[in-house]
Amino acid sequence: MRLNVEGMTCGHCERAVKKAIAAIGGSAQVDLATGTVEVEGVDDAASARRAIESEGYTVVDTAAAAPKTGCCSKP
Repeated sequence: MRLNVEGMTCGHCERAVKKAIAAIGGSAQVDLATGTVEVEGVDDAASARRAIESEGYTVVDTAAAAPKTGCCSKP
């Protein structure tokens, strides 16, 4: 599944998201340029969303997604 995620801007962000998805039994490919995360091995989108949001990022609907700039803009 592909998720649009706001607030990912650097390698730290990428590692945090990958670790969060790994913790629920999946794997993730993170594209910082587009703000997308491709999740494999997790069938429940709500679980993936919660895992990413627990790291301080925001999963958004496709229509609402917009690229963000800045480094480590998560709270």
